[in-house]
Amino acid sequence: MDIFSAIILGIVEGLTEFLPISSTGHLLIAQQFLGAQQSDAFNVLIQIGPILAVCLVFWKDIVKLFTGLKDADTRDEFIKLAVAFFLTGIFGLTAKKLGLELPETVLPIAIALIVGGIIIFLAEKKVAGKVLTDKYTWGVVVAVAVSQLVAAIFPGTSRSGAVVVAALLLGLSRPAAVRFAFLVGIPTMFAAGALQLKDAIELGQAAELIAPATLVAFAVATITAWISVVWLLKFVQSNTFKAFGWYRIVFGAILLILVAVGVMDKKDDSKVPETRVVYQIPQD
Repeated sequence: MDIFSAIILGIVEGLTEFLPISSTGHLLIAQQFLGAQQSDAFNVLIQIGPILAVCLVFWKDIVKLFTGLKDADTRDEFIKLAVAFFLTGIFGLTAKKLGLELPETVLPIAIALIVGGIIIFLAEKKVAGKVLTDKYTWGVVVAVAVSQLVAAIFPGTSRSGAVVVAALLLGLSRPAAVRFAFLVGIPTMFAAGALQLKDAIELGQAAELIAPATLVAFAVATITAWISVVWLLKFVQSNTFKAFGWYRIVFGAILLILVAVGVMDKKDDSKVPETRVVYQIPQD
């Protein structure tokens, strides 16, 4: 892969990975027009960058979770994050064993984008005018794990989007829902990355991890993801998710049109990374 393609893919991955719009569709288009083919090792590293970016943004929260367990509220949050992570792993491994996963192809991704956009509007309509809370409940914990399973099965759903909508429907405020989605995503995505990194090395792709294009894409994805996460945290302080709903519907419709006119192949089997939760880095 040339450096230019690596930079473009790094930008696309970093900007879209944690927004509730799914990185998969965007990467499909980028790969289609760039003609880029990336190795498993490239796919792993390009997604570890955004995870690192989230850690940098939330480093104070992470330190507090591990050093402030004497505080009841901190301990309660730590336990609920741990349970959400555990349930996500159990659900993900079960889904993988049962083969419950659609292919990462254009048609199902386009449909998932549109359906997800509609669900965002329905969720916003349901909570409109209600007083939302910042308190994580056990209902939110279970819903977050289930929503990540849905995102793992249906590419294009968006892991962060599914988590945020599930939490919002259970009365969690938008900032708190985004924060929970990011914090529970850190161990989940690192675990997935570690397993697939191991697989890539066993396939003899260790050299790919230090290839110039891979390292450039990793750096670009990390920086752009940091920008994206910081922006989203500020955005949800005073805005709803409706803009993302419109974006998903429009983007999904564009993908359907591209398939209909033959610009994109609905059976395209390109490897597209999106961080999903079947304990292997796929990818949202």
